[in-house]
Amino acid sequence: MNYNEKKATRQSYGEELAEIGIDEKVVVLNADLSSATKTNIFAKKYPNRFFDVGIAEQNMMSMAAGLATCGKIPYASTFAIFAAGRAYDQIRNSICYPNLNVKICATHAGVTVGEDGATHQMLEDLSLMRTLPNMTVMCTSDDTQTKWAVRKIKEINGPVYLRLCRLATPKIYEEENFEIGKGIQIGDGTDATVIATGVTVSEAIKAMEELKERGINIRVIDMHTIKPIDKDIIIKSAKETQKIITVEDHNIIGGLGGAVCEVLCQEYPTKVIRMGINDSFGISGKAEELLKYFKIDKDSIIENVIKE
Repeated sequence: MNYNEKKATRQSYGEELAEIGIDEKVVVLNADLSSATKTNIFAKKYPNRFFDVGIAEQNMMSMAAGLATCGKIPYASTFAIFAAGRAYDQIRNSICYPNLNVKICATHAGVTVGEDGATHQMLEDLSLMRTLPNMTVMCTSDDTQTKWAVRKIKEINGPVYLRLCRLATPKIYEEENFEIGKGIQIGDGTDATVIATGVTVSEAIKAMEELKERGINIRVIDMHTIKPIDKDIIIKSAKETQKIITVEDHNIIGGLGGAVCEVLCQEYPTKVIRMGINDSFGISGKAEELLKYFKIDKDSIIENVIKE
């Protein structure tokens, strides 16, 4: 992991969006937040295929649905709180129900939005989106993985929810050795498995590196696809390691932890420690401070690994 090279996944999204714009089917919609979502990079390059709808997120999703029926591949972007929250009705009934080819790319998710506080810290979006039929749900962890995802979801004929972050995170991967629906195993320790997604993947890797110095060997699973989730890697890790821990910048109810528990309770009953926001709203503060406050940082992961 390259600690010196950090980039927010929203930035990676904007950069790759401009690259795939060479395909004239790609259109981008934004709700008055193009500089924050980084869709302005696409707008400068392809102004005729960029639509800023203003503060009208529900309308944006309906427009995206309409464009999809005309053979376009719309990427609709705003903050996660508005994408998954304010526009849920339109996503459910106008995009998922008719199974339309719309890519919802939601930035500024989780408590790592920071100082914007509880009203803008979306902690329920993974839960909301993964319960929708036809929806693929993804949450990427670094620059390389995000650029791959932005390009790859164009090939899926159906709705996709891609969760992106404001906080700059270290570069984890040099190569794009990814597959939708397949988690990535980092390390082969058997003392515990930490299954993480998004910004918490780098925290889990930091914990793995520090624990190794103490003689404790764990593995990290980067679960970049929440739906469809990789059942095989979850069951394999439960069988091979002594402990399963999930960590996410999201409510522990219904997100990654819930998805992992659903797999294990049916396939291989195993105790799971769920780390995340414990059924509460967020608070205002610096992103790094909030990771510690809500105990989803490196030190908190270490604490859960070593405790009996």
